[in-house]
Amino acid sequence: MSTATLPSRDEVEPGDRWDLSSLYADDQAWDVDFKKLDALIPTFETFRGRLGESPVVLAEALTFDSDFDRAAERLGTYAFLKTTEDQTDSTYQGMKSRYQNLAVRASQAASFMRPEIMAIPDDELDLLLRAEAIEPFRLQLERLLRYRPHTLTDNEERLLAMQGEMASAASNAFRQLNDADLRFGEIEDHNGNKLELSHATFSQLLISPERKVRRNAFDQYYNQFAAHENTLAATLCGSVQRDVYYSRARDYTSSLDAALFPDNVPVEVYDNLIGAVRDSLPAVHHYFDVRRRKMGLSDLHHYDTYVPILSEIEKHHSWDDAVEVVIDSLQPLGSEYTSVLGEGLRARWADRYPNRGKQSGAFSCGSFDGDPYILMNYKPEVLNDVFTLTHEAGHSMHSWYSARSQPFQYYNYTIFVAEVASTFNEQLLTDHLLKNARDDNERAYLINNELDSIRATVVRQTMFAEFEKRSHEMAEAGEPLTVESLKSAYRELLEAYFGPEFVIDKALELECFRIPHFYRAFYVYKYATGLSAAVALSRRVLEGGQSELDDYLSFLSGGCSKDPLELLKSAGVDMSSPQPVATTLERFRVLTDELDRLL
Repeated sequence: MSTATLPSRDEVEPGDRWDLSSLYADDQAWDVDFKKLDALIPTFETFRGRLGESPVVLAEALTFDSDFDRAAERLGTYAFLKTTEDQTDSTYQGMKSRYQNLAVRASQAASFMRPEIMAIPDDELDLLLRAEAIEPFRLQLERLLRYRPHTLTDNEERLLAMQGEMASAASNAFRQLNDADLRFGEIEDHNGNKLELSHATFSQLLISPERKVRRNAFDQYYNQFAAHENTLAATLCGSVQRDVYYSRARDYTSSLDAALFPDNVPVEVYDNLIGAVRDSLPAVHHYFDVRRRKMGLSDLHHYDTYVPILSEIEKHHSWDDAVEVVIDSLQPLGSEYTSVLGEGLRARWADRYPNRGKQSGAFSCGSFDGDPYILMNYKPEVLNDVFTLTHEAGHSMHSWYSARSQPFQYYNYTIFVAEVASTFNEQLLTDHLLKNARDDNERAYLINNELDSIRATVVRQTMFAEFEKRSHEMAEAGEPLTVESLKSAYRELLEAYFGPEFVIDKALELECFRIPHFYRAFYVYKYATGLSAAVALSRRVLEGGQSELDDYLSFLSGGCSKDPLELLKSAGVDMSSPQPVATTLERFRVLTDELDRLL
């Protein structure tokens, strides 16, 4: 029997790849702009010591800095996207490295700006902020001044800026090991076909109706992480220590405080999320018991939690089918939203299918001057991939609206609100599919999918968020981050979140070493808060009228023109309260009871 292997990049049909020409026609055009931008770096020096001279000079400096960042974003986006196509391609690794070097040198050249603005006396700064020339940058400056207690001297800022490439070493090492060097071998699926086991096919095998296939995939996959656990622990430790170093260097109370500060989000929001989920864990444990019983299993393992309970119901969507169902589900958002998105997905916004060396998972990468691109590793037989598509489409349309409604300095929305736009789309897709369910079995199938979505987005991400908090607290307390200490901390969380009746295989402790988001600490909690906000806002739009829709589209168009909590409040949900999280978890409990009845 032949072995199914992933195609190389040049074997992928052009129509299934994204078209990056909205950024650059080719690598040569990129190189021309790279050299132009490189030549502009010395211009920063012409503003040194002059930022408090007059409103006009300050406005000129800020305009130059903004224009430079805009050009750099275009260069960096192209280089990044090219590296994700095939991470073994040294040409684009080199291009990305060149860009990163330029960005670090530009950061060094501009490093005087923040401390110099901070050093302007209060009375002079008040006059500058009231000047007409400063109007386009007033909010930007007001936000900058929040950082006064955490901004260092000119020389100290320059030293920190020079550490940029070094600071990313742990993350880069993890990515190369995880995406390029790890080899998982071959494995048989439930039809007896041999597959190349990869990050992408691992998720596919976990939904196999045959438990033996799921178990074999789980064991074989984690064997590779066990074989590299010391290296992985070292890279994760390096990433955590980097966060601790920078938070201390800038005099934050903790790494968590430093991470939440840019969004102006109180630490209490993070802690309230963990508390709300912890309070609802009995409902989660009940769901696992329902799953075990309905699957006819005597015990439940992690590899049993992804396969649909009604595994005999198959949902197959070609790419075109997936686009059609996504667009149909998003009709409540109006004709502009659906026509723009539909055209982009049917054309070449998305890089659709897996290929050898391609970055795993999925993401949206919007920019001010280019199309809002989507990387997928789409599999027609995986219903969750349709949800992933609408999720990433939510990010892309958020970028599309913001780039057309805000100036460059205010278009780039924060991650906190980004996860609202993406999971909002998932809620509309669920609503659409449930309304069109053919019978109780299909409804149960879709409810099962919605429960797994809430569990993955709220419960699982909150467990990750708690691990990030705990691992950073360990480092901040001077506790060593070793293979055993990290696995032990993770094991405690697994036992709490999965419950006493769940069988936790020892290999699952290794999960703490393979989550890419752990190298961007204190990010994942935004998935959980985002879905909670999305549940509230989707109900508001579906049950409301034009005013509620306008509020939501204004939110998508808001970029970062307001702080995240303020943007969401204007859209109709107050995330400073734990109520949206509690409401979402109550929905989880109700749906679990309905699933139990239907099956």
